[in-house]
Amino acid sequence: MNFAVIGGTGLIGSQVVENLNAMGHEAIPHSPSTGVDIISGQGLDKAAARAEVMDNVTNSPTFDEASLEFFKTSMDNLLDAAQKNGVRHFVILSIVGVDRVPQLDYYRAKVLQESMLTAGRVPYSIVRATQFMEFIDAVLSWTADGDTVRLPATPIQPIAAKDVAQAVTDVAVGTPLMGVHNIVGPEVFSLDELGRITLSHNSDGRTVVTDPAAGMFGAIDGDVLTDESAQRAPTRYADWLASR
Repeated sequence: MNFAVIGGTGLIGSQVVENLNAMGHEAIPHSPSTGVDIISGQGLDKAAARAEVMDNVTNSPTFDEASLEFFKTSMDNLLDAAQKNGVRHFVILSIVGVDRVPQLDYYRAKVLQESMLTAGRVPYSIVRATQFMEFIDAVLSWTADGDTVRLPATPIQPIAAKDVAQAVTDVAVGTPLMGVHNIVGPEVFSLDELGRITLSHNSDGRTVVTDPAAGMFGAIDGDVLTDESAQRAPTRYADWLASR
């Protein structure tokens, strides 16, 4: 099959392209560096012209209110190109529990992206994943202040990017789900606990202070970012840390 992977040069997209090509499919990565701009629409018709499946793993450059316009504009353009060019399956990557966190602009933006896909005319699948292990260092940096990192005790279920890419690959080669597939990491941690584990592994002498209001995840109540009933990915956090 022929695949257009939008965002195909990024963390997830590059691995999806590699997976698909290794399976004998033709997967072409598309991004601004290849001449495709999902906001202006430049290059999208050409990218979709031969594609049977379009995988959209792009992300907003910000997590604030501007992310709403990013996903609205990009999905308008992508869905228009997919429909005009006869794409038979449109796959997007989203977030486990995304529809249960309306207090965050970015999560509302991802819900908008999902709703635009489900309301469109192209058969679709949505892959929702938990927080990537690769982003934990960035999360720590958001609330770092000198020798202290403030983190809430929000439960999360971190997943390795390679496992997310494999899930997107598996869904993309199948028939459209017309629904959602959830993939999660194998273990649940509180975010503050995960911070301590990470700093200890990195021989980082900073101290994690539990602060219920700290950072973006401080606005999240309960265990909405975990899913015990979802497919569990194989990579454990300790093994991922050891492999870095």
